[in-house]
Amino acid sequence: MSQDKGALVLFSGGQDSATCLAWALDRFDRVETLGFDYGQRHRIELECRAALRKGMVKLHPDWAGRLGEDHTLDLASLGEVSQTALTRDIAIEMETGGLPNTFVPGRNIIFLTFAAALAYRRGLKHIVGGMCETDFSGYPDCRDDTIKALQVALNLGMDRRFVLETPLMWIDKAETWALAKRIGGHRLVELIVAESHTCYLGTRGEKHDWGFGCGTCPACELRAKGYHAFVASEEE
Repeated sequence: MSQDKGALVLFSGGQDSATCLAWALDRFDRVETLGFDYGQRHRIELECRAALRKGMVKLHPDWAGRLGEDHTLDLASLGEVSQTALTRDIAIEMETGGLPNTFVPGRNIIFLTFAAALAYRRGLKHIVGGMCETDFSGYPDCRDDTIKALQVALNLGMDRRFVLETPLMWIDKAETWALAKRIGGHRLVELIVAESHTCYLGTRGEKHDWGFGCGTCPACELRAKGYHAFVASEEE
């Protein structure tokens, strides 16, 4: 298997990473997935990953042959040093510096570094992440400049030409739903609605038309707004 045809997807179990997984399966011959357990409040997202992977391989016959191993890494130390609303049972609010307290400092930098180390061992060139600079909360480690700089550092530090792929970087949540439909049709959209998890509070109770979640946290509000805009565009 040529390294050029292999990809590792940062796969949390949320809407964005599920869309990225479908995007990768549509393009690469061999795709593996990687999740991180860092003590997040919404750890239930990790439990959604198996159902999403299983559902993906049922959508297209080709995808079943392309989807490879799943990996999960324990990064509890990241949660221990992060006094944030994603790793502590505290209210979600804005901080004095202008960032929401859901920002976990260094998270994507650490995720991508570990992903590159795993990709090095697994012989995978492309590393796919759902970072986005259009619909984001100002997280500096989601910016395109950050990802490009990190790609240079990883390639220099490991003497390997990795390509950090961010297919969602310049699209909003409505366009992310539309991308899922273009890749896998309504069946993929329905799978993401039913099986993915985005809620910051980890609520997996009531099912809304856009999926499960508390419905009031910033992640739920963004997902719901995007879904409704996507549905409205479909009806035009």
